[in-house]
Amino acid sequence: MAVTLLAAIALFFVLPSTMRAGPSWLIPVAEFAMLVALIVGDPGRIDRRSVGLRRLSLSLVSLLVLGSFWATVALVRALIQGTDPAVNSAGSLLAAGAVVWVSNNIAFSFLYWDVDGGGSAARAHEMPRYPDLAFPQLLNPHIAPPGWRPLFVDYLYLGFTNATAFSPTDVMPLAPWAKIAMALQSAISLTILGLVIARAVNVFT
Repeated sequence: MAVTLLAAIALFFVLPSTMRAGPSWLIPVAEFAMLVALIVGDPGRIDRRSVGLRRLSLSLVSLLVLGSFWATVALVRALIQGTDPAVNSAGSLLAAGAVVWVSNNIAFSFLYWDVDGGGSAARAHEMPRYPDLAFPQLLNPHIAPPGWRPLFVDYLYLGFTNATAFSPTDVMPLAPWAKIAMALQSAISLTILGLVIARAVNVFT
């Protein structure tokens, strides 16, 4: 989880300055500070139940989602207007599109991980009777070790497969929030890929 978040922070600096929310240092510094606070407050398995840590974790995820949404809107606006230098050359266009697409997938992965079943700490103590996201191992316990619980890598995989297939793959959304989030992520991914490919074809020709 920490490595993925550091990757998301690094990607923020790769974004063109016109696609960053606020001062270029604000969101990365805030995210890094929250990550350090979470590690200090709950080192190891992320299984400590605390109202303060829960609020901090939700704030971190909200900041990730906000930053990715801002970059998405800025990219779409730049692609439509065609005045941003970042989208007027093939190399910079593909790089900016890839960074925004990956950042969105990471943000949604954190969203799924932090909301499903009340969060990582809650799931570490007890899996909910009625899960928000139905993993294959939960639907068929015979294919998983006893007491299996989804880890962050499972939600990271969910985020990327949902963005590439534009629909659920092996994990089914059961709760309304999960259905809305996965539909929104699919729509964002389709918009980014469609506009970037269309613009790239125009640039190449």
